[in-house]
Amino acid sequence: MKTLSTFAVILAVSFALVAPVAAEDAVPKGEWIPLFNGKNLDGWTPKITGYELGENFGNTFRVEDGVLKVAYDQYDNFGGRFGHLFYKDKFSHYVLKLEYRFTGDQVAGGPGWAFRNSGVMLHGQSPESMTKDQNFPVSIEVQLLGGGGTGERQTANVCTPGTHIVMDGKLVTRHCINSTSKTYHGDQWVTVLIEVRGNGKSRHIIDGETVFEYEQPQLDENDGDAKKLIVDGQKMLHEGTISLQSESHPVEFRKVEIMLLDKE
Repeated sequence: MKTLSTFAVILAVSFALVAPVAAEDAVPKGEWIPLFNGKNLDGWTPKITGYELGENFGNTFRVEDGVLKVAYDQYDNFGGRFGHLFYKDKFSHYVLKLEYRFTGDQVAGGPGWAFRNSGVMLHGQSPESMTKDQNFPVSIEVQLLGGGGTGERQTANVCTPGTHIVMDGKLVTRHCINSTSKTYHGDQWVTVLIEVRGNGKSRHIIDGETVFEYEQPQLDENDGDAKKLIVDGQKMLHEGTISLQSESHPVEFRKVEIMLLDKE
């Protein structure tokens, strides 16, 4: 019995070392606060390219059946109307949880790269500081992509409108960088957790696995929109807005929650 017990302990420890960690266990414990109430867009404000802040052209952002939808059934053509739905508060240290899925067909006139493409913008500028015709807020984008039925297409990537990030100690100026996630085809729901620690380490987690890590998000001093946001030479981003994208393919969010973290 003693030998068997020792073997069982060794086996249990070995399994614990190699077993995948559940997503909920991979981030700090805390209270989840819903940013989307499942009923309406209270707390959220749209900004669509070419329109004034608060004008929700074509009822692009709406709530139906408890789901926050990005829809284009009132569009004849996309026409470069890139949109972002901004939450009212800024955040610095937190974990954001999203449940999303792509549905239907891309609206006519949408760019090819925007097929099953959306995102959530973090450390973003305020919507009030955007120009009327600005396509994207200066921010760090967690790019959300869906598969086309065949082939590989990672999700929870990073794109950097007006920004840069640091990876492995090196400044990365490439606009989009792929994660190591698997591909999610069809209309399935996908859960992404994003841990953000101010100007420190950020990571993206899917199915209990960290698929992307970076740090030191910062403004690109060569970008026209970002240059306006640099004050006293301060380029580093420590906080900012959160916004959900509309890029021409219908997408739904059934959960948007945040867990606030201590700044320590």
